[in-house]
Amino acid sequence: MAEAPFKPRDLGAHPPPFYPDYRSTHFRAPSHALLHYAPTATEMAGPVFGQGMLGADDDDLIVNYAAAGQAALGPRILVHGVLRDQDARPMPGKLIEVWQANAGGRYRHKKDGYLAPLDPNFGGCGRCVTGPDGTYSFRTIQPGPYPWPNGGNDWRPAHIHFSVFGDGFAQRLITQMYFEGDPHIALCPIVQSIPDPKGIDTLVARLDMGQTVPMDIRAYRFDITLRGRDATYFENFKDGT
Repeated sequence: MAEAPFKPRDLGAHPPPFYPDYRSTHFRAPSHALLHYAPTATEMAGPVFGQGMLGADDDDLIVNYAAAGQAALGPRILVHGVLRDQDARPMPGKLIEVWQANAGGRYRHKKDGYLAPLDPNFGGCGRCVTGPDGTYSFRTIQPGPYPWPNGGNDWRPAHIHFSVFGDGFAQRLITQMYFEGDPHIALCPIVQSIPDPKGIDTLVARLDMGQTVPMDIRAYRFDITLRGRDATYFENFKDGT
């Protein structure tokens, strides 16, 4: 079978390293040309993970940190989608890790000083492995927006962080998922630093009523494309490799 043609990503669609409205870039934008070092064979080949590393409730953030008989507080949601390569082929057996704030917009982290309360039954992290057809899903609580010290009155949209691993831990892509209809998306300097509206759109999950469980849980669909012109925007490797 002939190899599919390579579909390069338009790097001009990515945020510039220095974006004035995003205050942190004033301090961390590189002042010299970037250098690229090809990974070694050892880095690409391992270490690897096994599906035996996952616990029974790792994909259920509603209960995986909760006391017996308890559950996390907030709007219950199911997040699901398909992990694909540049030619829309499913990527099976890939580890996806997620982390997020709770329903009040606060992370379970010692340096999170937001005034919103912690939920004792919500840890805010989970993981799953894509199925043979590249699908994944996890249950969680819809996170809340939160303020951040950028421009005086900036708020991050509600979002979930995704980490997608390849065959080894050195093959890792990181992104964020936002929610359809969130007004903070258009106001967030981090999101708006992406110059291409289509790039922003790849980060927005859609309400999926077909997967919603009546009287229980809403569903959002978030498909992830690893590279090519339709690639999801990734924070660490912006060309999707």
